[in-house]
This record gives sequence, C-alpha cells and structure tokens, in this order.
Amino acid sequence: MALLRSLRTQRTTTYLIYSRTSVNVSSSSSAAVAAIRRSLHTTTALEVDVQANSQSSSNQELQHGQAASILRRRQQHLLSRLIGTPVGVGVGGGSRQHARYVHSGQNGRQSHQLVQPEVIDETMREKRQLGKSASPKPTGTPQRDPLDVSFNDPIAAFKSKTTWELVRAYMVYMICSSEKLVEHNMTLLKLARNLLGQRLFVLLMKSSFYGHFVAGENRHTIVPTLERLRSFGVKPILDYSVEEDITQEEAEKREVESSVSSAGDNKEEGAMPQYHVDKSFADRRYKVSSARTYFYLNEATCERNMETFIKCLEAVSGATFGTGITAIKLTALGRPQLLLQLSEVIMRTRQYMEDLMGGQGNVLTHHKTIKDLEKYYATLGDNKNVQDFLKNVTSDKEGILHLFPWSGIVDEDSQLSDTFRVPDPQTGQMRRLISQIPPKEEEMFRNMIRRLNTIVKTAAELDVRIMIDAEQTYFQPAISRITLEMMRKYNKDKAIVFNTYQCYLRESFREVGTDLEQAKRQNFYFGAKLVRGAYMEQERARAQALGYPDPVNPTYEATTDMYHKTLSECLRRIKLMKDCGDDARKIGIMVASHNEDTVRFAIEQMNQIGISPEDKVICFGQLLGMCDYITFPLGQAGYSAYKYIPYGPVEEVLPYLSRRAQENKGVLKKIKKEKRLLMAEIRRRLLRGQLFYKPKGNYVPI
Repeated sequence: MALLRSLRTQRTTTYLIYSRTSVNVSSSSSAAVAAIRRSLHTTTALEVDVQANSQSSSNQELQHGQAASILRRRQQHLLSRLIGTPVGVGVGGGSRQHARYVHSGQNGRQSHQLVQPEVIDETMREKRQLGKSASPKPTGTPQRDPLDVSFNDPIAAFKSKTTWELVRAYMVYMICSSEKLVEHNMTLLKLARNLLGQRLFVLLMKSSFYGHFVAGENRHTIVPTLERLRSFGVKPILDYSVEEDITQEEAEKREVESSVSSAGDNKEEGAMPQYHVDKSFADRRYKVSSARTYFYLNEATCERNMETFIKCLEAVSGATFGTGITAIKLTALGRPQLLLQLSEVIMRTRQYMEDLMGGQGNVLTHHKTIKDLEKYYATLGDNKNVQDFLKNVTSDKEGILHLFPWSGIVDEDSQLSDTFRVPDPQTGQMRRLISQIPPKEEEMFRNMIRRLNTIVKTAAELDVRIMIDAEQTYFQPAISRITLEMMRKYNKDKAIVFNTYQCYLRESFREVGTDLEQAKRQNFYFGAKLVRGAYMEQERARAQALGYPDPVNPTYEATTDMYHKTLSECLRRIKLMKDCGDDARKIGIMVASHNEDTVRFAIEQMNQIGISPEDKVICFGQLLGMCDYITFPLGQAGYSAYKYIPYGPVEEVLPYLSRRAQENKGVLKKIKKEKRLLMAEIRRRLLRGQLFYKPKGNYVPI
C-alpha cells in the first residue's frame, strides 16, 4: 500500500505538470485528450497492473524501481498520444534537461518547452514556462460556418448558450431598458444587499446581472467559461474587474493630491491648462460609464495592481492556448501627476517644433534632419548646450524621430527634470519643458516604468498579449509615448504590446499614422486596438470649462468616419506589406466595436484588398454579455473574435455591473435587436423541444 501511495503521488505530480502545460489540440482529437486526462486522474488500471505483478512475483513484492519504470513508460505513452511525440523523447531519465519542440517559423509560432515529469522547480520563471501554451496543431479541417453579415441569425448567435442563459439575458436586457431602474441601479443593488443578506444577494446576482456580464469570482472558476468560449471559436481578453466604490469627495481628494507635485503646481510660461488638475473634474468617473477608473492612493496600491495584472496574465496563459489577451491601465501603476507632466512635455515639444520649423503634428512628421536643426541654431555659433542637445536627438536616415532619448527614459535611470530641456533659438540657453520634479517623484516615475516593464516582460514569457487602455486626453500623450517605447522594446518578433486609439478624437487618424511610421522606421511590430471612446461627454465639458479646444469630433457620424478612415489606413499598409513580400503581421489591429456597421465595413475591406482571417492581422472584440450576435458568428466563421472577460468577487464588481447597466441604457437600438434575436431563439427551442439544449462546440479559434 505504501508503494501504491507513492505511485499516486507520482501520478498526481505528473497530472499537475500536464495540466499546466497547455497543449492545444484540434477538435477532432478532443475525445482522445479527454480520455488521456481521465486516465491521469485515476490510478485504478495502473494499480491493478502493479498488484498483478506483485502477486506473480516470487518475492510477492514489486520493487519500487520497477514500479517507477512502469509508471514512466505509461507517462511516455500518454505524453506521446497527447502531443504526437515519439515514445521516449523528452520524458525518460532523471536529468534536468528540457525537451524543446520547435514549430514552423512560417506560421509565426514560437518554440515552447515541455518540462520533464521528474523535474519540479518552484521558481516563478519555471511556473510561467509551464503556463506557456503550445501552438494548436489541428489534425483535420476545423469546423467553419458561413457568416451572415447582416448578423440576424439567432442560432449562430446563441448556440453557445443554454436556454436558461437566454432567458436570463432577456430579463437583464428588459431591466436595462428601464431608465428609472438603470438611473438608480447602484442604490437598488445596495438596498437589495442589505435586505437579502450577503448569501441571498450573491445568489440573486449570479442568477441575473453578475451571471450575465461576469465570468466568475476568480481565475479558477472562470475556466469553464473560457473553455466554452473557445469551443465556439471565441478567445478571451481577461480583466480583473474589482473596483473601489468610493464617494465623489474621496475621489476628488485623492485625485487633487496625486495630481499636484509636492513642489506645487507651477504654471510656467507656455503651460497648457488641460494638463493641470481641476477640482471640478477631479472625479474622473464623471459622465463615464464604459471605462474603469483608478484613483491613486499610494505606491503600495500600485504594487498590488501590478500583481493583479500578473495574475490575470497567468490565468489567461493557463486557459487560452497562447491566444489570450490581458487589458491594463497605466493609471493603475503610478501617480497621475507624472502622466500629466509628461503629456504636457510632449505637447510643448510639438509646439516648439512648430514654432521652429512650421507645420503641425508629431516631431517625426516634419521629416527634418539633424542638419536642418543645426541650420536653425546656426546663429547661436558653437554653443556647447546646443551640441549636447543634438547628440541626444533620436534620428535615422529619414530624419528626426524624437527630440529626446525616450529609450533612455524607459530603459535607464534618466532624470526627467534634466532630460526635457531644449535650446532657446534666440539665446541658446537651455529651457525646461517640464517643471522641476523632486527626487521622490522621480523615483515614483521609475517605479511606474518598472511595474510596466515587469508586466510586459511576464506577458512575453507567457506568450500573452497586453492591451494598454486609452484614457483621458490629458493623460494620453504620455500613455501612448510609453506604450510605443514598450512596443519598440518587446515587439521585436511578434506583437506583444497593443496601444488603444479612441476614434472620437479629432487627432486619431494622425496619431495612428505617426505611430505606424515610427514602427516601420524602428522595425518593430505594431499592435492597435481601435475603439470609439469612453470619455466623450467628460472631455467636451472639461474643454469648455477650462478654455481649450474641444478634442472630440463634432458628430457621431464624424466619429464613424474617423474610425473607418483609420482602419482603412491600417489595412492599406498591411496590403502594401503583403504585396512587397514583407511580414504582414507586423501590423495587428483589433476592431473593438459593438457597431455592426463598423464590423461589416472591416469585413468588406478585408475582402476587397485580399486579407483573409488566416492572415491573423485583424481581429474583433466585444464585451462579455453584449452583442453576442456579432462575436459568435464571427468566431464560428473563422474570424479572430474576442470577448472582454471581466471576473472578480460578486460584491467587489458592483461598480462594474453598474456601468454595464448604464452603458446598455445608452444603446437601446442594439438592445432591441439582441432582445429580438434572443426571443426568436427561445421560441425556436420551445417549438422544437430543445429547452434542455446543452451547448457543445467543435470550433477551433483562428
């Protein structure tokens, strides 16, 4: 019996290692894989073999070494069936060497490591390597359905749902259609919690809003949802959606304190009002329903946020076979004052270039060289300050990319106060574009960059992509600049880091074009998520109150045109790369939209210029619980489709649920269509006796 217990222990260790090594298989082999995993779960057959050998042995006892050999051969056999590797390769023996399986570079896949069953190292790096996923290797043609681009097929939309889930969705949308209920939803939720008690309240929420919009409470309970999504051709963008439920007064207090330097808010000559905090708009949740807001408390909170994002990465890696994404916000990782100051520096630099050379836009759009700059400074003579400044300008053969060494700012310990200085064209004296930053706040900036580097490095190790969310325009120049530097650093072989562009902004097209140009010239993979935007009402109100130009497009139609124009430019560049024989995957775009006209436009453009889903350069994304009639037909037709998957404890995601209710109130037209399709599918199942339909998908995400 001691021997059997030993075998059980070894078998359990083996199963844990297999389960952490996320090997993707095709739908046609799913039954075999399930059988293999069941055989790893049970010891019955192996124990019978051992007992039989024990009884037939002349000593009536099987030696431990013999038993281990039997177990090892069984492990080799199971492993060879699971991943298609010849028996005996990379499993036997007691050494610490790893077996490496290299997939075809033509398909852009990475090599992955398979850890031997005998070796268990508890270091974080090896735990992450175990979570790393192998590329899918389907043995046959995966199931594909024709796509109804009118998105009016209820069967395609809801074949992944049980009938109860359809009824629940219909009830949720009915409630979201009531303006009175939605307007007071947070008050009603808190009242229900007090009246019902925690246990009944949690049960109620899981049967309604929480169950519809949230995948589960933790990284383990969400796995069934992720697996079912995958079986219907849909991949996840994971987000731990716990939000602080703080009062407006507390939010304003935190924001004001963390947005002003300890040296004071010194508005020097040339200061731009939009990049300075205003108490009237300090609660950044004002008129924002579709985006989460982080309020800075202290550095320890930022460290916890970093750890939460890393746990999201590990959860995605362990359940998505190398196709998952995690969304993060930069305001969760550091003091907002630093983003405000950095954003102002960037915009004042652009103003400096415009004053010096004319034109508009980002520095690289001027297409000026260092020699051009020298001509502008020629009247200053042999000025040492100017010469030192020119040495740090980032340029290539086509011209100047940046006036400042951004790589040093992100990679090294450059001091912000000393870096952002430019020569005065009249006097040659160096003038600051940023107010003096105290040493403690310089250290806070370094901490923010360190946290982001840690997250992105972990994502690269786990083969998970990072989408850095867009935020308000007064933060966005800094967020985009830092994100582009992370792309330059980590997107060397594939797109790991994605930036987000809000197309309700007037400058969206120009910003995307500039960043595409930088990616081309600095030779890194460019990843972009295109959204309409989350802060429109707040941005307009703030611009009017503080007296700076409204950054938002004037109409909804203008925003749609901006979205389509920006997407078309990305597709045009992808086509050029394909036509030239370059790697078209150097540009990756997510069409993150709940607007079916925009999704149709993207599909039509792909067809016109010859971009197929298999090129893996365009993907689509919607929120969990919203617009299933778009996401699932896309995934089942072979397009790369994602759901934004929130998770977290019931009571801690109430602010998220409140925002979802508010957002749905604002898209009543979409709700009407979704309700119509839901009712059509419920009626169809009722008439056909399929009320107890069990979803079972056989799709492989692209």
